[in-house]
Amino acid sequence: MPPAPRLPRLAQTAGFMFGGARFLDAVQRRYGDVVTLHTLFDDTFVMIFDPALVKQVFQGPGERLRAGEANALLGPIVGERSVLLLDGAEHLRHRRLMLPAFHGQRMLAHAETMRASADAEIDAWPVREPFALLPSMQALTLRVILRAVFGYTPGPAEDELRRRMRAMIEPLSHRRGLVMIAAVIRGRGNTRAARAFTARRRAVQELLEAEIARRRSDPDLPRHDDVFSALLLARDEAGDGLSDAEVRDELMTLLLAGHETTATGLAWTFDLLLHDARVVGRAADGDDRYLDAVVKESLRRRPVIAGVGRVVRGAPFPIGRYEVPVGIEINPAIRTIHRRADLYPEPGRFLPERFLGADPPDTYAWIPFGGGARRCLGASFALMEMRVVLARVLERCALRAVDRKPTTAQFRTITLAPKSGVRVIQDRPPAAA
Repeated sequence: MPPAPRLPRLAQTAGFMFGGARFLDAVQRRYGDVVTLHTLFDDTFVMIFDPALVKQVFQGPGERLRAGEANALLGPIVGERSVLLLDGAEHLRHRRLMLPAFHGQRMLAHAETMRASADAEIDAWPVREPFALLPSMQALTLRVILRAVFGYTPGPAEDELRRRMRAMIEPLSHRRGLVMIAAVIRGRGNTRAARAFTARRRAVQELLEAEIARRRSDPDLPRHDDVFSALLLARDEAGDGLSDAEVRDELMTLLLAGHETTATGLAWTFDLLLHDARVVGRAADGDDRYLDAVVKESLRRRPVIAGVGRVVRGAPFPIGRYEVPVGIEINPAIRTIHRRADLYPEPGRFLPERFLGADPPDTYAWIPFGGGARRCLGASFALMEMRVVLARVLERCALRAVDRKPTTAQFRTITLAPKSGVRVIQDRPPAAA
């Protein structure tokens, strides 16, 4: 096994939750690029800090390195038939059925929905009064998901699903949310909070199940261009589609992964941008290529997901000069890799230009969406949404940061979110849409 700190599990858990990137930086400096760690949430796992080792893991065989098993913590949220929790042939089948909905002209068709959703939020912002951007970005990205992915139009059905979804997610926004989900997984979900979460999740599932049944019987289903309808129509090589339970769990996955994570990424982007007048000035020109670089640099500096995992099965897996035993999870340390000075000179600076040169960071040095066969299905959708929203806000608004420095990060169950919510002031009424 790789070397391990001698700190007790409780101290290592506190290091992860409160020390964040500084704790992992210290671990990497002292013990090297492959380290064994122990926390209260995972008794033993291995973290890697080198892109060459990340490549080794991302290119490893799926039957040996199981990402679905590593994502078990998400089971109580998204459901057991989610693509995030599947491995092997089942994962590959789901991925192939879902992927076409997030690429090509089908994805580009949703740009106008993204702009309209941004306009709706901008028009509701106060003028000359401080407000937090994160809740607004959550409302914006949820609206995009409900309209572009689910195909809802404004009305009672959309409002009810939005209400139930936010009621389910809200308890996960606190540090204790992770403890609650872990309790549910380990069969100790009989606390009041766990029971309430389970009931709220079921309320969302019931709405989705009713909508699946309604659309299955809709003769006009093939004419719809939303992702929901595409999932119902998708067929594999044998002509088989996804079951109702599989569609439901994939929709739950899209609601969570395509909503909360993108909203958090947008909030971080504005936090970094509004504290750098040079970047704001250039971004305001509206060049899509530069805006895309701003988004990518933001996800480097403030990745929304701290790590991705693979559980070793079948036989020990070689990593560098070590062998990781069966049953142990391997985690690329996204935050630490994104802060390596040998990969990113002056890593603490916000420099979108890193992604504009002839030799931008490669796919194993920039990993906010994971990588390999398990790279986030919605990565292109999320990047486009962030770029569209960023462009629209800069086009219409004059925002400035309230706080003198960018905010710090805090865990919100599975995401690293801005602690302050990113407080801003709009100095003048927004320009007309």
